Amino acid sequence: MQADTSEFPRPVRGLLQREVAKWWWAPLVAGIAWLVIAWLVLRLNVTSLAAVGVLVGAVFLIAAVSEGALAGIVSGGWKAMHVVLAVLFVLGAVWSFVRPVNTVFALASVLGLLLFLQGALYIAQGAALRDVSPYWWVELGCGVLLVLLALWVSTSDRVWTLAARAVFILLWVGFMAVFRGISDIVLAFELRRLGHEAEDRLREAAPRAAGAPPHIPA
Repeated sequence: MQADTSEFPRPVRGLLQREVAKWWWAPLVAGIAWLVIAWLVLRLNVTSLAAVGVLVGAVFLIAAVSEGALAGIVSGGWKAMHVVLAVLFVLGAVWSFVRPVNTVFALASVLGLLLFLQGALYIAQGAALRDVSPYWWVELGCGVLLVLLALWVSTSDRVWTLAARAVFILLWVGFMAVFRGISDIVLAFELRRLGHEAEDRLREAAPRAAGAPPHIPA
């Protein structure tokens, strides 16, 4: 995502870019972490299963924190619903951390449903972006492919055994972690480049501003 700063004056844009660029190391650290996760997952052994199980636990924990925050700002029946969801997510996170390998096999048993839900989400996003982005059809096409894959997995139990589904999950998570790691590292160096450019523009603007005559209103 890229913030639109075209409405700000040039010095203000430079200051904003320089402040944002100070955090260029954060996506760099995240990218390296994602590559380490990808290396662990793509080894396709017991450690890979445990790594994916721990990732699922982290996702559940983040979802629990989110639901708890929502419960603090709503009232009535919605508050109770968010509290119940937060408790369920915490229990799921604890179980994932304690039994990470069993968590992966549990996901493998409902792989078709997970692929179908993700495909439906992509289709909805593609339809929502139709009037916003010219590439909305890419999201829509990926969603349709995921739905077809989900139907094939669900109707091919003899081919997609539990072990085969677990391997598919490992490959899926591993390659997604590789792509995410590369994307975060590229973002980090792009932020660093923007920060250097902003500092150069501010240095060039400082002498001109110092020597310019004061502005007198009409």
